[in-house]
Amino acid sequence: MRRLIVATLLAIALSSNVGCFLPIYEAHPAIRARQLIYTSDNLRAMREEWHRFWFLDMPDHMSPIRTHGGII
Repeated sequence: MRRLIVATLLAIALSSNVGCFLPIYEAHPAIRARQLIYTSDNLRAMREEWHRFWFLDMPDHMSPIRTHGGII
């Protein structure tokens, strides 16, 4: 029983830490800013690739005004 309580307290103490054990980005502000810019550019490229795959980047050729199309 004592081991269970100690293990539970240890798990609560370790899980309450804010952040990660190994940080994703560098601590130096200039390097971290460059890494964040690269990450955001990669996410933007992924979004553009998604639009290209589903043909969402193509222009819409449907006319908003209905036309007769025949000889009037």
